[in-house]
Amino acid sequence: MKSARVASVVTWVYAAGFGIPAIPVAVYLVDRGGLPSFMGLFDMYGGPWYLRFQQNTFVVLLVAFLVVTMVAAWTAWLIWKGSKVGAVLSLALLPVEAVFWIGFALPLPWLSGIARAALIGLAWKSLKGNRRRSQPGGSQGAERVEQRVAGDGGSSAIN
Repeated sequence: MKSARVASVVTWVYAAGFGIPAIPVAVYLVDRGGLPSFMGLFDMYGGPWYLRFQQNTFVVLLVAFLVVTMVAAWTAWLIWKGSKVGAVLSLALLPVEAVFWIGFALPLPWLSGIARAALIGLAWKSLKGNRRRSQPGGSQGAERVEQRVAGDGGSSAIN
């Protein structure tokens, strides 16, 4: 379960570090007509899509990337709770994220994606499927057990 939790934290750090900044970058682009620079080293999200698409389309792509990273953060929450479905969704989302990483020329998310996949692989056996097992007698069976434990003996009416 420890690997699953580390995978969740890696995903949340990635989503916070690359998804959330898409909002101020989009605002900056709309206000000033260009991308902001990261400490004077390079244009943020300045990959091939910036040169290929018009400004409005690029802003939509930034917002779409934010949505994708928020979905990744949600899958991390599911993984944190031990959900195998969350792990499958997280792994299925990686190729979609990779399209954005290429389009925005983001080198660091590749490392978090590889780490996330490896950590999910290590945690796989500790994750639970989301199938609910029905109890004999349905939900009333659980109520009967609770009444017997409480000393009622099942003599009261069950709603």
